[in-house]
This record gives sequence, C-alpha cells and structure tokens, in this order.
Amino acid sequence: MTHSTPAAGGTGRGSQGEPGPPPTPAAYDQWPTQSGGPTQSIPPRSLPPHGDPPQSGPTHPGSAGAGPGIVAEHVSRSFGSVQAVHDLSFTAPRGAVTALVGPNGCGKSTLMLMLASLLAPQSGRVLIDGVDPSADSPAVRASVGWMPDQFGAWDSLRVAEVLEVMGRAYFLPGAELRQRVDELLQLLDLASLAQQPAHVLSRGQKQRLGLARALIHGPSVLILDEPASGLDPASRRRLLRVVRSLASAGTTVLVSSHILTELEEMADHVVFMDSGRVVDASSVRDLAARPRPWRISSLDLQALAAALGRLGVHHRGVLGPERTTSGHAEVIVELPDEATAARLLADLAAARAQVIAFGPATGRLEAAYLASDAAHREGAL
Repeated sequence: MTHSTPAAGGTGRGSQGEPGPPPTPAAYDQWPTQSGGPTQSIPPRSLPPHGDPPQSGPTHPGSAGAGPGIVAEHVSRSFGSVQAVHDLSFTAPRGAVTALVGPNGCGKSTLMLMLASLLAPQSGRVLIDGVDPSADSPAVRASVGWMPDQFGAWDSLRVAEVLEVMGRAYFLPGAELRQRVDELLQLLDLASLAQQPAHVLSRGQKQRLGLARALIHGPSVLILDEPASGLDPASRRRLLRVVRSLASAGTTVLVSSHILTELEEMADHVVFMDSGRVVDASSVRDLAARPRPWRISSLDLQALAAALGRLGVHHRGVLGPERTTSGHAEVIVELPDEATAARLLADLAAARAQVIAFGPATGRLEAAYLASDAAHREGAL
C-alpha cells in the first residue's frame, strides 16, 4: 500500500488512515532555545469555579499607578562575609502572583525582609508601589502585608485578639476593625478558634492566623514566605483560592515556597534565585515551551515499545506492568515542549500503541528548577 508522507512531527497516518512512515527522530529531538528573559506581563489566571471562601478579596487603600507593585534594582545585602543577596533585580506586576523559587540559603527570605522594609539593602533600591522604603518606610509598611515563615510571638493572646492588636497598630477605626476581624476569621476558617489562646494552635492553624494577620489592613502588596508550611490539603486549597482572589482584586502577591506543585497552581510568574541572584524569570504559561519529562502508559508493553521504536523516540526502556504502581506498561520520555508532546500522542495513537495515559511526569516549575544548576547541589530544596 502506498502511504502519504507526513510532515515532520505529524500524525504519521497514511491516506487510508493506517499507520504510515514514522516522522524522523528530529521531530522529537529538536529542543527550543531558552530565553530566560525577564518576567512578562500576562493576564492573571481566574479563580477556581467552585468552593469557598468568598471570591471577593479584601479591599485595600489602593495604590496609584500602573507600574509593577514590586521593583528590586541591583539590590545587595551581606551579613559579615556571607553575601545573602548580590546585585539582584526583578519586578512583580500588580494583580498577579509571582513565585520566588530557589534552594535553601539562596537569599529568598533576606530579599523578602528588604521588600517588607524590615531590612535595608546595602546597595541598590527597592520600590513598593513606587515608594522607596528608605525614603518613606511608614507608607511602605501601610501598603505591605508580610507573612514570615514562622508565626512569631503573641502566644498569650487569643486568636481574635491577635488580629485586633494588629489592626490597632494600623489605626483601623473600631467598627471597621471588628468587621475586618470577623471577615478574616471566616475567610481563613478560624472562627471556631477565635477565643482560643494562640499558643494552643497547631502549626497549620498558626499559618492561617499569620496570613489573617498580614491581611488585617487590606494591603496592596502581599509578601508570603512559605505560607503553605504545615497546612493540611484542605487548608492548602483554601490558601490557593484566597491568594488567587487577592490577585484578581489587584493585589501584588509575592510568594516563596518549596511546594512547587501547588505554587504552580497559584502563580502567574516565577523568579528563580540562586546564590543571592536572579538566574531566570518567566511566566508560568511560557514554561510550557521548555523541556520536561512525560510519562506514557499503555495496555501493551510490546505495542508501546514497538511504536516508540518506529517513531524514533529516545527513552531508557519501557517498564512492564509488574514494575509499575499503575499496573500498566510505562515509559518516561524527555520532550522539548507541549506541542511536541501533542504530536507524539497523535503518532502513538496512529501506531496503535494502546496508550491509556499520557501526561507530564513533573510540573512546569519543578522541571524548570530541576534543570538548573542549583538543583544539582547537595541540600538544594
């Protein structure tokens, strides 16, 4: 039978819909050039369509201007002989969530302290809603909600009292403060704990209280350091919805976390740090055009292996069903982007590989991080 010749990376079907000549190996081995350029502005992702908490985020005084909510320009900070942050520059746009990713000790927390005006840079400058903390620290602190990775003091106060004390520190009027406390207790599922001393709370409950404390004054910029640490799965989903709601309402959100799968769901942009520097930045959407591993499952080991061979796809071997947790034949293949993955899936279907599952073996953030030099050093993440 005469078959039509498919274009490189096509479905590989003949004129009668039967398997035709496979595309050349180059169809799956061409790896795109990485740009690693500055974060690009894209529309913020919409909220998940279901579940509570309420979708309207807390209102904030509003910061004028259309520029980035956070700007760091050639910022450096050292502690003795340790250079924590070195000549670092990045921006975080308004109305979006920017993820800060890097190994332990790379300078993330030091950077966040400088952005929150709690630590002064030794050189360079930061701007929060266009204001330099060194020039007007009170204005910056009024705009910023800061959640450190540890709850801190005040264990002798009750949960509601913690929020009341913080609200008074921001000079919220009495009636507004009481309403705000009630809103945040409901928003973060703390209402039943309102009269409990803070010291009896679990790690996850303290994290939720820490977020409520950061939101008490309706900040226009929210800085979160490991907010999901200690949270149970339901609380993590709630955190995701709250953060996405805040971003949709116009808040600038910067969040650091080692839980990359959940960070990927939350973030619009990502900034990768290593050794006190920004080494890469991208929109989460654009990470789809970067290489990552894909897992393919099939009902038939021989059919899958044969199809991969005909298509010229490189891999390290197909595992039999007795060696996989799914009970099906599986293989991991490295692909340069999602468009190539779509072409491969079509070609495998045309080759009758009996594929029953085809998807990324890692998330976009995880794949991008694992491809970096930082991920290969001892103690990374």
